[in-house]
Amino acid sequence: MIQSKKRWTIDRPDEESVKLLMSALELPSVHAKILVSRGYTDVEAVKSFLHMSNDSLHNPFLLFDMKKSVERIRQAIEANEKITVYGDYDADGVTSVTVLTTALEMLGANVDFAIPNRFEHGYGPNVELFQKLHEAGTGLLITVDNGISGLEAVAYANSVSMDVIITDHHEIGPVLPDAFSIIHPRHPEGTYPFGELAGVGVAFKLASALLGEVPEDLYEIAAIGTVADLVPLKDENRFIVKEGIKRMRKSKRPGIQALVRVSSTEQQSLTEESLGFMIGPRLNAPGRLGSADDAVYLLKAEGQAEAIALAERLDSLNKERQAIVSTIAEEVEQAVIDMYGDSIPEVLVIGGEGWNPGVVGIVSSRLTEKYYRPSIVLCVDNETGIAKGSGRSIAGFDLFKELSKNADILSHFGGHEMAAGMSLSVNDVVALRSRLNAQAKEVLTTEMLIPQLRIDVPLTIGEIDVDVLESMEQLRPFGMSFEKPVFMIENLTPTSIRKIGAAKNHLKMELSDGTDSLDVIGFGDGELADAISPGAKLSITGDLQVNEWNGRKKPQMLLEDLLSNQRQLFDLRGIREPGRWTQLLPENGTVYVAFQQSTIDHFSTVLDGVLIHHVGHADITDTDYIVLLDVPEKEQQLKELIASVNPKRIYAHFYVPESKYFEGVPSREHFGWYYSFLKKRGSFDLRNQVQQLSKHKGWKIDTIYFMTKVFSELGFVKIEDGLAIVIEDADKKQLSESAAYQNRGRQIELEKTLVYASYMELKKWFDDVCDETVIREEQLWI
Repeated sequence: MIQSKKRWTIDRPDEESVKLLMSALELPSVHAKILVSRGYTDVEAVKSFLHMSNDSLHNPFLLFDMKKSVERIRQAIEANEKITVYGDYDADGVTSVTVLTTALEMLGANVDFAIPNRFEHGYGPNVELFQKLHEAGTGLLITVDNGISGLEAVAYANSVSMDVIITDHHEIGPVLPDAFSIIHPRHPEGTYPFGELAGVGVAFKLASALLGEVPEDLYEIAAIGTVADLVPLKDENRFIVKEGIKRMRKSKRPGIQALVRVSSTEQQSLTEESLGFMIGPRLNAPGRLGSADDAVYLLKAEGQAEAIALAERLDSLNKERQAIVSTIAEEVEQAVIDMYGDSIPEVLVIGGEGWNPGVVGIVSSRLTEKYYRPSIVLCVDNETGIAKGSGRSIAGFDLFKELSKNADILSHFGGHEMAAGMSLSVNDVVALRSRLNAQAKEVLTTEMLIPQLRIDVPLTIGEIDVDVLESMEQLRPFGMSFEKPVFMIENLTPTSIRKIGAAKNHLKMELSDGTDSLDVIGFGDGELADAISPGAKLSITGDLQVNEWNGRKKPQMLLEDLLSNQRQLFDLRGIREPGRWTQLLPENGTVYVAFQQSTIDHFSTVLDGVLIHHVGHADITDTDYIVLLDVPEKEQQLKELIASVNPKRIYAHFYVPESKYFEGVPSREHFGWYYSFLKKRGSFDLRNQVQQLSKHKGWKIDTIYFMTKVFSELGFVKIEDGLAIVIEDADKKQLSESAAYQNRGRQIELEKTLVYASYMELKKWFDDVCDETVIREEQLWI
């Protein structure tokens, strides 16, 4: 057996719905399965989904306070009143600033922007920064991607007659700020049809309302922030990203071209993954380490030289951020080891001095990914006595909800189900850790603490080809609420397995279903090559892509996970030198067993320092890997061993010093001649005359001794001092009544089954043993 890394949950799409979409829309089965698995079963709904246009966008004036906000902004433009766009320091925030300031500049507004410094001002509206903006002449302040929780700062703005228009998309608290107007897709008094816009999406709607038309040249900027903020990619969000990526692939915007260049991305092949993993992190980097202003300057740059310089600066900051993250992650993981060892609790709350608060969210994500536990990483400042940090969660543990139960010790917190930020007194960190773990015990089961992999697109190899994979472009973008499919293919057999890469740490396989084959690459999975036995039935999951090499295109899967419910059997028979096969075994958890003491004596000198368990004489603890050094006397012994240990892998060596299989059992004619020979002589001196008889008849000496033992057990002869003496008038008996005769037959059959059978015959024998064990266990529970 090969255990999967994650707990697989397989959702199989309704076959009739799949057939309907395939027939009505002439879709490949792969596309139809993806759509049905995500709830798209209506033909007309699928048509609308696949063929979106500007008509997919809602009227921006449906947003609560939009008309009031537009009128106030136009009034400010006409009066040349200074407008400041107040953003956030992440990718959603800087793209929001870019979109709205660009639209205002197109209208001739006197506009600038301000972004709080994460370390000086914290997140959202800041009274000190509002004061500076007022003193600098700002008459109208418009927040983007923040503001809905800025009660104090908005109150200050009102006190100095500085109007504030809030545009935001974050969770709305019990009390709204007393702002001039609030544009929020989920405003409690609003009826906007789509409530999941990113901050940049809300800014894009305000820009559209101000301009009187959709600012199509800003789709590409809005797409970046929408992807980076991980909002659901449906409805308007989906169209913004889809249209934005299409335009980015041909964009002449210097900032976009520069970002593509420094991230070593091919512009014509940009996808939502490029935005999420290559573009977004570089726009996030300056705000994590200091001022985010350069990210806005880059997106608004008008010249190539300026854009390249800024992009290279952001790229350098991103590398610095990565180095800081790596260092803190190492310290955090060491702290986990020091605190808990192997007993990892339900929730990890780790604090440390000197950690950069701008990256602890990333570190928390890594911690949660590694241990699959909700985690919080806190930056401790002993001078102020404050700990600030970020947390990430897992399915089933609503982090915002659980933090809310601890509001009495949290001076500030915010976020949602899967991520949150918070600050608290250093003195309360231990209490928070204890409370959250107690709360987790009430809501998280043992099964919920095993990482889950949701598989919703099971396929066969025959459904996959290059044209199908390339045409999946029409289903993009994938993301929140329209997740990238996790494909699964079942019951495949490897036709080739090998380790690749300089360090041989990657896996390459060719798998077949008996008709078609598929190449599979597993990066970092090289060790699986030693875990997969010939003929094993495998199920695999991962991402399908087109691999192009020397002008030839082929489908391949990037492996995410793999499992086999079969016990893995490895054939070491015939490899006489142990040094050639011991190196193939896992270093840990391998147990060597033998049925014969003579085998233990033999291998004790050959396998230096290896403990060999004598079956029936020593307890064999549960183990995943077992090496069968020799053949048992009875088949049942081996069956009982396998049933009791239940190993995932069996390494079959089956050392036989003197094979009985090729000697066989002497014929009745052999026994008849030898008995007549003994009766004529009355006795026979085995010690002195056996070689002469062996030479005369061409029999092996062992054969003569064997027949003598059979006759002795049947009472035909007795053996005294090396003499075989015939017993007169012995009762007639069948040869099969002799234990030695029976054992010889059993040994020959066992050798035939275990030592000289083909690999597939041996594998079938073990599979049958496994089936017998399962049936017996099931009967016990009936």
